[in-house]
Amino acid sequence: MKTNRMPRVISDRFLQLLTVLSAALAVMVLTSLFVYIFSHGLSLINADLLRSDYWSLSKIVALDETRNQPGSYPRPEKLGAEVAWSEKWGVGFVDHLSHEKKQLVLIEAVAENSPLTSAVDTSAGANQGKPVAMSAGLQVEKIDFTDASGTADFTGMLASASAAEVAETLDQSAAKLTSMFIKTPGGGIRGSLVSTMYLILVSLLIALPIGIASAVYLSEMAKKNKMNAAIRTGIETLTGVPSIVYGLMGVSVLFPITAAMGAKTTNILLGALTMAIILLPTIIRSTEEALRVVPQGLRDASLSLGASQTQTIFKITLPCAMPGILSGILLSIGRVVGESAALIYTMGTFINDQPGLLKQGTSLAVHIWSVMSGEQPNFELACAISIIILIFVLILNLTVKLLSRRLQKSFR
Repeated sequence: MKTNRMPRVISDRFLQLLTVLSAALAVMVLTSLFVYIFSHGLSLINADLLRSDYWSLSKIVALDETRNQPGSYPRPEKLGAEVAWSEKWGVGFVDHLSHEKKQLVLIEAVAENSPLTSAVDTSAGANQGKPVAMSAGLQVEKIDFTDASGTADFTGMLASASAAEVAETLDQSAAKLTSMFIKTPGGGIRGSLVSTMYLILVSLLIALPIGIASAVYLSEMAKKNKMNAAIRTGIETLTGVPSIVYGLMGVSVLFPITAAMGAKTTNILLGALTMAIILLPTIIRSTEEALRVVPQGLRDASLSLGASQTQTIFKITLPCAMPGILSGILLSIGRVVGESAALIYTMGTFINDQPGLLKQGTSLAVHIWSVMSGEQPNFELACAISIIILIFVLILNLTVKLLSRRLQKSFR
C-alpha cells in the first residue's frame, strides 16, 4: 500500500508546490507594479494636480507707468530660506523642478504694495489691458527692463537662471521694468477628470437600461429555441471583440449621429456611444447570471399569490438580483475608466482643459497614453494618474460591496 501511495503523494506535493509558487509569483509581480507606480507618482498627488489645467496659459504683462519704479520692500519674516527676495521690487522667487524635469523659476510671494501688483495683461486677446494677479505659483519665463538712461539693461529667457540670480539681477540693475513673460501653472488633469465623468455618465445612461432589459428578456421571458441561443452566442462573441474594432466602428458608423448634433470632429459623446456598445455584452451577461441565482421558489411563490410575470420580475426577481447587477455596473465603470484604444479613435488624443460633450477630450487612460507617447515620456505624471485610477476603482469597489451587503440584509 505504501508503494502505491508514494507516487500520488509526490504528485500532490508537486501540485501544491506549483500552486504556492504561482501565487507567490503573482503577488510579487503585482507588488512590484504597485511599488513602482507609488514610488514614482505619489509625490505628485495633491489638490493642484486635480484642479489645475494641463496646458499653461502664457501672458505678457507690463506695470503701471506711475508705479514702475523700484523701491524698498524688506523681506517678510515668514518666507523660508529657499525664497530669493528682491528688495527693490518686493517679489520673491523660488526654484522649481517641473514634471518634465525642467528647472523653472516661480513667483513665491509679492509684497502688498509692490509695483508688480499693478501688472496688466498686454497680450493680444480678450484680456488685453485687464489686471493680472501676480500670485504664487506663476512661472517667470522672461523679464525685460531698462536702466535709468532708457537702454536695455537685461533681457532674456530665464530657463537657465536660478531664482537667486533673477532676484540679484533685479536688485542690482533694474530701474524700470519693460515687460514680464509669465505662465500659469500647468500639468494638471482637471480636464481629463471631467471628460472621464462625462464618459461614465453618458455611456451608463445608454447601456444600463438596454443591457438590463435585454438580460431580463433572455432570462425571464425568452423561450428556449435556436434563435435565442444564437443571440446568446452572439453576445458572448461580442465580449471578446478587441476594443479597437469598436473604435473603428464608432468613427465610421456613429460619427454621423454626433455630426448631426453639431460636432465637427471626434468628441466625448462619440466615445460614450462607442463605450455603451462595448459595455452591453458585459452588462447583459452579468445581469443574466445574477437573475439565474435568484431561487425559482421566489418566482413561484409570487405567481401563486396572484402576481403577474411582470410584477414578479420587477418586484421580486430584479431586487433580489441587485447585488449581482451592481457588480456588473462596477465592471462596466472599470472598463470605461481603463479603456484607451477605442477612445483614441472616437474622442481623440488632445488633452482638452475645457471639455464638452461635442468637443474632443481625453479620459484618464488616454491622458496616460498622451503623456507617454511624446519624445520625452512623463513617467511621474503617468504613475500619478494611475494611482488616481486605482483609488477611484477601490472606492467604487468598496461602495458597491457596502450597497450589496445592505441589499442582502434587506431581503433576509
